[in-house]
Amino acid sequence: MDGCVSKIRVLLADDHQAMLEYVGRFLSRECCDVVAMVNDGQAALEAVERLLPEVVVLDISMPILNGIEAAKRIHEACPSVKVVFLTVDKDTDTRRSALETGAFGYVLKPRLATDLVPAILAAREERRFISADLD
Repeated sequence: MDGCVSKIRVLLADDHQAMLEYVGRFLSRECCDVVAMVNDGQAALEAVERLLPEVVVLDISMPILNGIEAAKRIHEACPSVKVVFLTVDKDTDTRRSALETGAFGYVLKPRLATDLVPAILAAREERRFISADLD
């Protein structure tokens, strides 16, 4: 738990169940308390409003509400909740749209092991983190 004074309350949203479970296990071993795992953007919004996590980790491509739309609504409903995107999408326009929602992080899934915890810690401190492959 290096760098963590207390466990960070995190909500995860990804439409791939195996990825969701993997990320949940990974973060639980680190400095995070995973308060919920959901499979779509609408469920993420509802869970955020109910559980008020510190950070929500969103995939971009999800059903009902995609991650970008969910992030916009989360920011409107609960501005204190920080958003970090975890995605395979390297597209510059998508990244720009994601960060314009007020998100603090943009992490590529292949860099999850090295980048996700630093991105969550940065978001907690209201600092931006973007995977190195995208700089």
